[in-house]
Amino acid sequence: MLSRYEIFCKVMENGSFTKTAEELGYSQSAVSQAVRTLEQETETVLIDRKKDGIGLTADGEQYLPYFQQIYQAEKNLERKEEEMKGLTNSAIRIGTFTSVSRTFLPRLMMEFKKQYPEVRFILQQGEYTSIAQWVRDGSVDFGFANAEAVPGLETSILYKDEMAAVLPKGHPLTGKQVISLKDLEQEPFILLDEGEYSVPEQAFRRAGLHPKIEYKVYDDYSILAMVRQSLGVSAMYKRVLEGFEAGLAVRPVKERMERPVALVWKDWNTMPFAARKFVSYVRLKF
Repeated sequence: MLSRYEIFCKVMENGSFTKTAEELGYSQSAVSQAVRTLEQETETVLIDRKKDGIGLTADGEQYLPYFQQIYQAEKNLERKEEEMKGLTNSAIRIGTFTSVSRTFLPRLMMEFKKQYPEVRFILQQGEYTSIAQWVRDGSVDFGFANAEAVPGLETSILYKDEMAAVLPKGHPLTGKQVISLKDLEQEPFILLDEGEYSVPEQAFRRAGLHPKIEYKVYDDYSILAMVRQSLGVSAMYKRVLEGFEAGLAVRPVKERMERPVALVWKDWNTMPFAARKFVSYVRLKF
C-alpha cells in the first residue's frame, strides 16, 4: 500500500487527482482521502483546487520538499528491505573450530550461496573459549562450540561427537579391541586444545586419573601427524578421523567421551538478518 506522502507527490507531479488515480490503480476518492489526511495532519490546506486544475497553496509549497524527502526515504527503505531479504552485500561472521570448518561447514556455505549468491562469509578459527568470547563481544555473529563450554549463551545442539583412542600403528595397545582411560594414562598423551573446557581432561578427572600430557595442540590434523610419528597417543573425535585413519590405529574408549556440538549466539533478536537466515538453514540440515 502506498503512503500518503507518495500519493501527494504523485498528484503534484501529474497535476491531477484523476491521472494519479489511474496511474496508481486507485479510486479518485482514495487519492483525495490521502491528501485530505495530510491536510488534517498539517492543519492547513495544501492544494488549491480550481476549475482549471490544481496547484500548491503557499503552505503546500513549504511542505512539499519535506514530503518529497519522506517519500524518497520510504523508497530507499523499501530497496534496503529487498536487499536484506536477498542478503545483498551481507557478510556472515562465524566463529568455528577445525573439525567443523573442514567437514560440513564448507558444503553448507556452498549450498547457501546458491540461494543467496551475494552473501559473504568471514570465518574466525579458534577453540571454544575464544569462540564464546567472540560471540559475547560481537566479533562474530554466532559460532560453533561445545554446548557445555559456553555458559551464558544461547545454544542449539546439532549433534554429539564421540571420542576414540588414536594410536600409532604397531603400538602395544593396538592388541586391545577397547581402550580404557587407565590404558591411556600410562602413555605420553597428545591433548587436543579445546580451550578452558577439555573433554578428555574432564573424563580423566572424573576417573581420578592423571594422564602424562606431553603436548597440547590446537589443530586436530597436526595431532594425527604426531601420532603417526609415534610421539604419543591421543583421543580424537570420530568425525575428525573419518578419512584420515591411514597410518593410525583407532579404538573405542571404554569410558564414553563426547561433546555436544552446537550453534551458539548471544541474542537471536539482535543477530543480523543474514546470520539468522544461515543459522536457520544449518539447523534444518541436522
